[in-house]
Amino acid sequence: MLIYGPWFSFEPYPVVPLPDFIGRMVERTPDRPAFISIDGQEHSFAAVWKAARGLTRVLQDDGLGKGERVAIFSPNAPEYFVAFQAILSAGGTVTTMNPLYKEREVLHQLEDCQATAIFVARPLEPLIQSVREQLPHLRQVYHLEAVWEMAAQAPGEPYPVSIDPQKDVAVLPYSSGTTGLPKGVMLTHYNLTSNIRQLLANGLINRYSVLLDFLPFYHIYGMTVLMSAGFAVGTTQVVMPRFDPETCLELIQRYRITNLFVVPPALLALINVPNPTRFDTSSLEFILSGAAPLPPEVAKQAQSLYGCTVLQGYGLTETSPVTNTNPVHRIKLTSVGPPIADTLEKIVDLDDGHELGPHEIGELLVKGPQVMQGYWQRPEESAESFTSDGWLRTGDIAQADEEGYVYIVDRKKEMIKYKGYQVAPAELEALLMEHPAVFDAAVVPKPDPAAGEVPKAFVLLRSEARASAEEILRFVEERVAPYKKIRDIEFVDAIPKTLSGKILRRDLIAQERAKARQAEKKG
Repeated sequence: MLIYGPWFSFEPYPVVPLPDFIGRMVERTPDRPAFISIDGQEHSFAAVWKAARGLTRVLQDDGLGKGERVAIFSPNAPEYFVAFQAILSAGGTVTTMNPLYKEREVLHQLEDCQATAIFVARPLEPLIQSVREQLPHLRQVYHLEAVWEMAAQAPGEPYPVSIDPQKDVAVLPYSSGTTGLPKGVMLTHYNLTSNIRQLLANGLINRYSVLLDFLPFYHIYGMTVLMSAGFAVGTTQVVMPRFDPETCLELIQRYRITNLFVVPPALLALINVPNPTRFDTSSLEFILSGAAPLPPEVAKQAQSLYGCTVLQGYGLTETSPVTNTNPVHRIKLTSVGPPIADTLEKIVDLDDGHELGPHEIGELLVKGPQVMQGYWQRPEESAESFTSDGWLRTGDIAQADEEGYVYIVDRKKEMIKYKGYQVAPAELEALLMEHPAVFDAAVVPKPDPAAGEVPKAFVLLRSEARASAEEILRFVEERVAPYKKIRDIEFVDAIPKTLSGKILRRDLIAQERAKARQAEKKG
């Protein structure tokens, strides 16, 4: 079964560089605030764009060549957008870095992409300087906070640069995947402009929206859905350097935020803020969750508490990122929605790859103008990511109903294999979240001599809640098939997750394997 979305086609998509596509809104709303920093400082569309153009010329005069990689290493800030657009306008490729990275991670990414320059937030500069001797390609280190002054010193307009939107890589975000070191995902100007247009066609953002940007700009979700799409359509964006639930609610009240884009851990934190009715959040029109599965109970609680629509979307770094979203006026709470405009999907059998029908579970494959060119300098992994006829293998296990609504079951590589049965951790995690004493949970495979693997749960209880392992095991056992039963529970103080909300199962799996090896030695 081929899966089509309900939206009108927008083909052919404009073949233009991303800055040309994004900059069209400046003439329409020059004086409107484009970005508002957390301290209340406003930056208009005209001021931001003027700074981006000035910075472009500075980078060109500093010798930035077409195709060279330039990193941005910073929390969210209005200056992030200025540097981002200037690098692209100069013909460079932006590679974005998690501001929580340590030395090893910084070195890996900058060495792998051979970045020639970096924009770094001042508090992070000592880390860059400590590794700079090991980075012979790194010629320039700029302070991100100085972009306004740098732009003001530009001697003139930028030099013209010839960009092929369908071939030239605009951004090189690094995707961690489930195993191995992060790898660069090559997204062209055309990939990004197409995905922005696809997103805007769904009506999720318009000129009258007001956005709150706490999703990190270094991650493709915040980079495309908020920072880039928001500017392209003329919204005002309130920028948070880091997420804090109370501050988030204060800003929603102060700036009358309309559309809130979240990841599940952030939404979970928002529904657990003490007495949230202290804040006026009546301006919220909807909350859209992405980047990780959203437990239905969390969605229902948020919907009840904040009195607005809650829906899910889906995507990958490899797809710029959006591929699916629920139509705002026709939501299926447990689904990530049908494919967005001009995106084609199908679900195939895990063993032989044949196409499956409604409600059959297999791997989700995707085609569309937003799909990446491949992985940076990894031709074998790039080839493995696509079928012979050009479908992107998402690595996600899914099913679809007769209307084309897609339901993500789990990651293909994270399936637990119990006596030949495949058990989806996300299904058990969602069930655990329904227990009144459970605040958060993660499920991983635990090595077992008889079964191969059994499901083990790491459980974080709610504050002041009490529940025994036996009680929670029985709660799950009563609600799933026998082979899906959780066999072991460990109570923890926190569930390890990425900033985008994905559970770091590989960390927990590594712990379990280490325990198994120790047990074997003792035995």
